[in-house]
Amino acid sequence: MAPQGQLQGMSAAQLSQKVVNNESLFILDVRNESDFQDWKIEGKHVHIMNTPYFELIDGVESILDSIPDDKEVLVVCAKEGSSKFVAEQLIEQGKQNVSYLIGGMKAWSEHLEPVTIGGLRDGGELVQFVRVGKGCLSYMIISNGEAAVIDAVRMTDAFTQYAKERNIQIKHTIDTHLHADHISGGRHLAELTGATYWLPPKDAEEVVFPYEKLEEGRKIVVGHTEIEIQPLYSPGHTIGSTSFVVDHQYLLSGDILFVESIGRPDLAGKAEDWVSDLRTTLYERYKQLSEDLIVLPAHFGKVTELGEGGRVSARLGDLFKQNPGLNIQDEAAFRRTVTEKLPPQPNAYQEIRQINMGKITPSVEEQREMEIGPNRCAVHDA
Repeated sequence: MAPQGQLQGMSAAQLSQKVVNNESLFILDVRNESDFQDWKIEGKHVHIMNTPYFELIDGVESILDSIPDDKEVLVVCAKEGSSKFVAEQLIEQGKQNVSYLIGGMKAWSEHLEPVTIGGLRDGGELVQFVRVGKGCLSYMIISNGEAAVIDAVRMTDAFTQYAKERNIQIKHTIDTHLHADHISGGRHLAELTGATYWLPPKDAEEVVFPYEKLEEGRKIVVGHTEIEIQPLYSPGHTIGSTSFVVDHQYLLSGDILFVESIGRPDLAGKAEDWVSDLRTTLYERYKQLSEDLIVLPAHFGKVTELGEGGRVSARLGDLFKQNPGLNIQDEAAFRRTVTEKLPPQPNAYQEIRQINMGKITPSVEEQREMEIGPNRCAVHDA
């Protein structure tokens, strides 16, 4: 507990730990209402209140009765400045255990939390990097001192630092598809580490950089004992979407299948064309796989999808029973669900696709602005 009168900051990493560990926290979000409604910090025991900063410039007396004395209080804004001001006002009014989010929601959007999913048969392991504030999931397959990183986000330091600490060499970076909701770090990470960058060729017709073709039948080997990453062509979210069966244990499903929903087919403007592909992948190709595979998606949409320690995963057989998107037997109803009942499209998704093709290179700050907000790759009403 911070001594009265002393303002403390909470890092995005500390906040992430509280969310994944289901700790109790009261958040005062001082962004404007529209930004708050679009995207907010969520957690099982997170209680959140929105009062715009401009209502508090002249004092916080109007909200004092709403700020609990028996909970840790975190003040949040877009970049940090407004939250520091409001937190200081609360402390001056006698509130204790008050802190502000260092770097604001921008920092929250960029933090990656590594969690170990499980082991590989040769003693290696599979690590999931959870971008709690954005809902993105990246993966590192580790075997015999080598690694492959799948669906890397643009904050590549998280992967290079993790590899350095573990004395691991990143040999491959792979994107399951051409992303539209966030900027891929796969190509940049490959350049930093000398790794091979893989991309499905059907998604790469407009890219302007060299890449290795990720096609069914090719096996990407990590380590000396041949941990196989077997690509599985699985179109629907995009025409090139490719899943992976790793070590006969894990199914990395990209943005085709999530824990509580399924992928949307409209982010390249081809929804009507790709609906049949999506249904075939989910209802036929995936049905041929072992029900015991652990599904590891590229995104999660709701905090309820976070499991123990922040992991996002589910057994394939369980998803066929429980996931609404896998239980729409009528084909016409399925088509309506994935073309009509969609959430808003991701922020700046057209520009993000252009970046991921290598056609434009905005500044780091411009890239941050493009990614602000939640991911919207799923059919959440499925």
